[in-house]
Amino acid sequence: MAPPRLSSSVCSSGGRLRLPSTSCAASARLVGRWVRPSCSLPMNGCAAGAGARDRGAVGVRETRALPAAPAARDAVGQLRAAVAALEADPPASPSGIIRIEVPVRQRGDAVEWLHAQSSLPRCFFSARAPLPEWPSLAIRGGSSSNGNGAVGFGEEWQQPVSVAGVGSAVFFRGTEPFSLRDWRAIKRFLPRDCPLIRAYGAIRFDTTSDHSVEWEEFGSFYFIVPQVEFNEFEESSVLATTIAWDDSLSWTWHDAVNSLQSTLQKISSCPVTVNNSTLQTTILNLNHVPTKTSWDLAVTKALQMIKEKQRELVKIVLARCSRYITDTCIDPVELLACLKVEGQNAYQFCIQPPDGPAFVGNSPEQLFHRKYLNISSEALAGTRARGKTMADDFQIGQDLLLSSKEDNEFTIVRDSIKKKLEMICDDVVVHPSKALRKLPRVQHLSAQLAARIRNEGDEFDILNTLHPSPAVCGLPTKEARQFIQDYEIFDRGMYAGPVGWFGGAESEFAVGIRSALLGKGHSILVYAGAGIVEGTNPSFEWDELDLKASQFAKLLRYQEQHICLQEAENMGTVI
Repeated sequence: MAPPRLSSSVCSSGGRLRLPSTSCAASARLVGRWVRPSCSLPMNGCAAGAGARDRGAVGVRETRALPAAPAARDAVGQLRAAVAALEADPPASPSGIIRIEVPVRQRGDAVEWLHAQSSLPRCFFSARAPLPEWPSLAIRGGSSSNGNGAVGFGEEWQQPVSVAGVGSAVFFRGTEPFSLRDWRAIKRFLPRDCPLIRAYGAIRFDTTSDHSVEWEEFGSFYFIVPQVEFNEFEESSVLATTIAWDDSLSWTWHDAVNSLQSTLQKISSCPVTVNNSTLQTTILNLNHVPTKTSWDLAVTKALQMIKEKQRELVKIVLARCSRYITDTCIDPVELLACLKVEGQNAYQFCIQPPDGPAFVGNSPEQLFHRKYLNISSEALAGTRARGKTMADDFQIGQDLLLSSKEDNEFTIVRDSIKKKLEMICDDVVVHPSKALRKLPRVQHLSAQLAARIRNEGDEFDILNTLHPSPAVCGLPTKEARQFIQDYEIFDRGMYAGPVGWFGGAESEFAVGIRSALLGKGHSILVYAGAGIVEGTNPSFEWDELDLKASQFAKLLRYQEQHICLQEAENMGTVI
């Protein structure tokens, strides 16, 4: 049975669907809520040969601040004028990256700003608030240590609440597994003393597996440094533009200026209010891969292998892909706005390549955060619904805390992450070792971990070692991943992979769960997974998948209508 595919169709005014052109020359606009933006192809920082990717930092790396503006609409003109002045006085260096930013005195909404823009690619990342029980990161030198025993760059920089960006000053995409060389290619554009020059993106769950058609545009990894971005802070905002060039990558200063000016001309200065309570759509059809019968068989097989004492397997995480067909095209930014309402203690993200679908999610799970030498991570496992009353919610939470099956699953995850950190880091701290994480719809068992890497170059090892965690793959990793390849009949793509950003002195990644893929037509793929350990009941885990996907299902059910739930053989049909 073929896996579900996102429709490659687009909306037409007659209600039928037609295939869009994949050429960048195509400038057709979609009728309705979708706009087909024009696309440009700036430099791919990972496209050159090994010699270019192993070069040191680009020649010019700086941030320039312009006078503050009273509102975002006033900042757009300042940026256009500043870029025009740059064009008249080009830097002498053959490579570089320059960020020009305008502080805005009032706080704006990054989602509303993004909703007003038509350019692709686009990205969004919203950091979650620090958890109150987070362990101290002031280990041997404090959180502002820059890796050389000295204090960081003056005062600690203010962190954005949310960042939205369009266009790409430089992008990084490859079809081979994400490597140290690729990481270095990204980092050469990211100055340590320009903290808001960041590369936002995602990496596939399994970079060694075949790519299905719906994930092709993402490659094995996809990151962008946005050309224009809106930074939302607690009490203010920043509108910024970034220009990057490198003659060795066949992207000159002249190319970069022309591309940036084209993007700036399309920037809307007025944010557009987003309906964040409903998507005003109706589900017409729903397919699950695997079906409930196939799920039961896969879980039973996993349990058999776990119980075989001669095998090392103790946990396998299996996932489900649910394809919803709706009566209208769903705008990814509108979905993002709705998810953000439920986004307490979670990361919201959206990554969309120029000609690809949008990967949107609301993940509660941190993979890691690095600031200078300090690392934080967490273990998250075990799931229960929230109660309808405070007393009911408390009892459900206690049942989760006392469940031997859930404790087994959680302990596997926590201890594995701790051991992985100990391989690379010093001073690994776990506190609390087990607690409840309560989200709007579900609650989990969680533990926070803190550590310290020996040098900032170990960041790639942290990413490469922590992903995939037992929370989304299993343990041991190699055996669990092989089982997933053998028994899952759809491509996870970026689902359950690292999603976040790299910076010069700081980086942060979430685990890409509670996520969906939105195409240009009427379909949306929603992903959810469940951990299989000894004592697992296949039907209970199927219900857990429904619970985890419920935040998407609720938003799609604008009207009460009979849903045709198909678990049949037409999963690959393009509608």
